[in-house]
Amino acid sequence: MTGLALALLGAYGVFLLYTAVAFRWSGLRIAPPATGRPGNIGRRSARSQQWLIQAGLADVAPREFAAVVGALFALGLAGAFVIFGGILPGLVAGAFAASFPVASYRRRRHHLRQHSREAWPRLIEEIRLRTGALGRSIPQALFEVGRRAPGELRPAFASAEREWLLSTDFPATVASLKQRLGDASADATLETLLVAYEVGGSDLDRRLAALIDDRIADVQGRKDAEAKQAGVRFARRFVLIVPLGMALAGLSIGTGRQAYQTPAGQAAVAAGVAFIAGCWVWAGRLMRLPEEERVYR
Repeated sequence: MTGLALALLGAYGVFLLYTAVAFRWSGLRIAPPATGRPGNIGRRSARSQQWLIQAGLADVAPREFAAVVGALFALGLAGAFVIFGGILPGLVAGAFAASFPVASYRRRRHHLRQHSREAWPRLIEEIRLRTGALGRSIPQALFEVGRRAPGELRPAFASAEREWLLSTDFPATVASLKQRLGDASADATLETLLVAYEVGGSDLDRRLAALIDDRIADVQGRKDAEAKQAGVRFARRFVLIVPLGMALAGLSIGTGRQAYQTPAGQAAVAAGVAFIAGCWVWAGRLMRLPEEERVYR
C-alpha cells in the first residue's frame, strides 16, 4: 500500500513538472486556474496547440497529450517496480517513459518538416508555371498547387483556401497558412507571392527560380548530412538495447533479483536508468541538424 501511494505521488509530481515546463501552468491543480492572466494562458495554449499542428496532430488537445505522458509514466513506473521490486527505479524509469511521447512528437515533426522541405521545390516550380505560362492569378495558382501538395500539407492549404473564399483577404490568408505550415521554405515562398500580389512587377518568375535553386541546395545538403549519420544513428539504439538486456540477464542469474531489491541495488538501477536516458538525449542533441530560422514569422 505504501508503494502504491509513493507511486501515485511520484506520478503527480512528474505531471506537475511536465505541465510547468511545457505549458507554464502554475499551482498544484491538474489544470491551469481559470482566473489570473487569461491572455498569457491563451497564448501559451495556442503555442502548445501550434506545436501539435506542426506535428500533424491538429486534433489532439494539449491536455490529451499531457494525459498520454502521465499514462506512460504510470506504465513505466509499474513495469520497473515489477521487474526490480523498488519504487526508486520505478520513478526514474517512469520519467524516462514519460519522455517518449515528446520524443515521438519531435521525430514526427522532423519527418513532416523534412517531407515539406523536399516538396517545396516542386511546389514552387508549379506555382511559377501557373503564374507565368498559364496566366493564373497568384492566389489561384497557390491554391491549385496546394491541392496537389503532399498529404500532410493539404489540410493547411484547404483551410487557407476556405478563408480566402470567405474573406478575399490575401495577406490574412497568407498569415494563416504560414502559421499552420510552420516551415521556413513556406515562409519565404508565401512572402514572395504576397509581395508580388501587393506590389506587382514582372520579376516574379526570376524570384521563384532563384528560390527553387536555394531550396534544392538546402535539401541536398541535409540529405548528405543525414546519410553520413546513418551508422551513428544505428549505433545509438544500442544505448537502450544492451543495458536492458544485461539487466534482464542479471535477474535470472543466482540471487540477482534479491540483489536488485537491496538499497544499494535500487540506487545502482536508478543511476543506471538515469545515465541511459542522459546518454540517449545527449547523443540525439549532438546529431541534430540545425533548423533553418524562420525569418518571416
